[in-house]
Amino acid sequence: MRQQFLGALIGAAFGTVFVLVNSGSPVPAALGWVLRALAVLALAAVVVLGVRAGGRPTLDGRPMFGPSYRVIVIGEVVLLIAGFFVLSLLDAPVQANVAWIATIVGLHFVALASAWKTRSILVVGVLLTVLGIVGLALLGSAAAWVPFVSGVLSGVTLLGGSLYGVRRA
Repeated sequence: MRQQFLGALIGAAFGTVFVLVNSGSPVPAALGWVLRALAVLALAAVVVLGVRAGGRPTLDGRPMFGPSYRVIVIGEVVLLIAGFFVLSLLDAPVQANVAWIATIVGLHFVALASAWKTRSILVVGVLLTVLGIVGLALLGSAAAWVPFVSGVLSGVTLLGGSLYGVRRA
């Protein structure tokens, strides 16, 4: 399996999960189901496009999942766990978790853009980080909308970035 396709597939899978899990209230039920269905269709499109693209090389032959990737992922896991701990100490509402996840996953993509020397995922990283921060800012005034802003919109961002990635391959 090509590395770029694998990366797009991972992003699309997580994007789909973001949408599936966070498309509930306060989003109207019918819209939530439409969003879920579109997310699953987008994931299927990533799979089909990735399989059709075949085995073209990526990143000029450099490995995508080498040492720098592992360091970034370890940092991501540490930040996620530390953040969850701090949020629980602060008695933050449960919606804070999805905002924190979006923020850290976004920073993960920003770091990967630098490590992989590719700007295409920088946009995804910046958007996810912003959506996470906006979600954290909404906790005081509109916590019910945090799953939509930091969850659904982050999922759409991941799916869109994955579709862009496999279309370019």
